Amino acid sequence: MPKMIFVNLPVKDLGASTRFYEAIGCEKNPQFSDGNASAMVWSETITFMLLTHAFYSTFTSKPIADAHATSAALIALSRDSRAEVDAIVLAAAAAGGKADVRAPQDMGFMFSRAFEDPDGNTFEPMWMDMAGFAAAGGQ
Repeated sequence: MPKMIFVNLPVKDLGASTRFYEAIGCEKNPQFSDGNASAMVWSETITFMLLTHAFYSTFTSKPIADAHATSAALIALSRDSRAEVDAIVLAAAAAGGKADVRAPQDMGFMFSRAFEDPDGNTFEPMWMDMAGFAAAGGQ
């Protein structure tokens, strides 16, 4: 079995968050979804587990952070092109997220932008040209 990542995120509105993650390219796995959680599959090895605040609280005694006011993580998402970076940011904004929460970063061989989901979690879609990276002196 390959190593997998499950990113557990507390959400205020499970339905709205599920629709948002579908809009940015995730597919809901009904086998692991119910009224408390939506399993949103990003790839064969990465799933975003959207959990209602009440359900999320059963896994931790710590208070749930307001991701609009604080930052605990930046989640980078690889994309196959600059156009795909732009497209996911536009899809995020159209689905209730916030686009370009920081200035786009363009290093020639690497391009990234950032968006927030409706709960303030920050995502950084990025594209990298490995040949360009090597030509720029990267290893």
